[in-house]
Amino acid sequence: MSQEQTPQSVPQDTPDNAEGAAVSAAPPPARPSATRQMMRHTLLTGMATAALLAGFVAAPALVSGSAEAQRIAPMPVAPPSGAPNSFAPLIQRVSPAVVSINVRQKPGGRSTDRSEGLPQTPDELFRRFNEREGPRRPQTALGTGFFIRAEGVLVTNHHVVEDADDITLSLSDGRELKAEIIGSDEATDLAVLRIKDAGSQRFPYVEFDTASRVQVGDWVVAVGNPFGLEGTATAGIVSAKGRRDFGRSAYVDFLQIDASINRGNSGGPTFDTQGRVIGVNSAILSPTGGSVGIGFAIPADTAIRIVDQLLRNGRVTRGWLGVQVQPIDRDMARSLGLPAARGAIISGVTEGSPAERAGLKEGDVVLSIDGQQIEDSRDLTQKVGASLANTDTRLDIQREGGRRTVTVRLGERPSERQLAAADGGDVPGDEAPNSGANGEAARSLGVTVRPATAQDRRNANRTGGVVVEGIEDESPLADRLAPGIIIVEAGGRPVTGAADLEAAADAAKRGAGVLLLQVEDRTGRRAFIPLNLQEQR
Repeated sequence: MSQEQTPQSVPQDTPDNAEGAAVSAAPPPARPSATRQMMRHTLLTGMATAALLAGFVAAPALVSGSAEAQRIAPMPVAPPSGAPNSFAPLIQRVSPAVVSINVRQKPGGRSTDRSEGLPQTPDELFRRFNEREGPRRPQTALGTGFFIRAEGVLVTNHHVVEDADDITLSLSDGRELKAEIIGSDEATDLAVLRIKDAGSQRFPYVEFDTASRVQVGDWVVAVGNPFGLEGTATAGIVSAKGRRDFGRSAYVDFLQIDASINRGNSGGPTFDTQGRVIGVNSAILSPTGGSVGIGFAIPADTAIRIVDQLLRNGRVTRGWLGVQVQPIDRDMARSLGLPAARGAIISGVTEGSPAERAGLKEGDVVLSIDGQQIEDSRDLTQKVGASLANTDTRLDIQREGGRRTVTVRLGERPSERQLAAADGGDVPGDEAPNSGANGEAARSLGVTVRPATAQDRRNANRTGGVVVEGIEDESPLADRLAPGIIIVEAGGRPVTGAADLEAAADAAKRGAGVLLLQVEDRTGRRAFIPLNLQEQR
């Protein structure tokens, strides 16, 4: 109700409201004059303005008043559910078991860098040029390790101590001690060291998580020696498990973590909140060479198996089949008549290998080993590697549409360097292919080919096939092959010219719609490529 309005009187004949009737019976107040209203309005406005000004004037008094008025009391913030208030107690407990490793490598030792996408600086290029052109000087490498036994046994990465001529450990108490290699495994990038002349000394140590409790989202702490900064601790979570699509090793399904790890963290431990080692830091994925929150650790269950073998035998032995394999995708499964995209197709057989002696051939699809289904090529490699050398293994395979069982006596897998040397290298005379003027066109595939010669092959014992000389922009092979590749087979039949490719393509269109090509690169490696002709551009 505004101040200018007169209250409405309650009717006197309202019997149910005696109080209202009494109020209404009182004489109405006299209406104030216009002058009095204006004075009253001015007074109220002035009071409000004075109060507002008083507030502005009084505000500095609050700021410049007592210390008690100025102090902002701390507010406790609860950590996320399951997180500790601080990692300090954990880090203080485990850090004494973590050491920095300084390695002097033998002249000509291989690079220890495991950072993906690391740019080459001018200094690095200059150093590598000098190594090629002049006397080779010893290189140094920095890494991290951790004690797993009180008598001075510790774990690190293989690439940290590879080609080591001298290994020095810096302990958390300031001591520097020499170490030697007990055993090392390049395939999993793990190595076991021990203190030289440890005598009766005892060292603080940590233990692996033997129950594989780790889950995606668990808190983790990494302790190590990034860029030579000893005793650095970082925290994060487990970002992913079973990373099979990263790394050079077919024997490790990595943990992915976002706790910062950098060069120098290699070989260091990743801890859970109980102080158990759940992984051994091994690599990062980075366009800059520094941490971008994508790090990879070898899981504890893998590390335990390898470390135990290295402690017992000084090396790791694995079963060996002697084949090159690749996974089966959906198009390949259609072309082979498989009910699902499972198994591994053999794209190459090593001469003199257990596979060759057992009669395995290129194009065979391995479906199971000793009754265990094979999911993909990596699964086959891991299962064969986990088998003992010189034992008989039963393989269920598909060959030319039929099923059969083959028994293979596995050998012992050669070292990674031996395999790399046998796998090939640069091919002398690897010049650009001809322009295609003398080639034949397979128009349905949009390629120009010519018969392969001995000069086109690294393996002089192989014959047949056609060399791809040109590929049209609209060819279904435009993003699958490159000039210089040899097409060995098409649709399971040998290829000697463009007419064979045309016939195979026509047959595939009448059938499953997928043409399976076997190709060979200029190092002699072979692979299968499924070509879905129903999706031609």
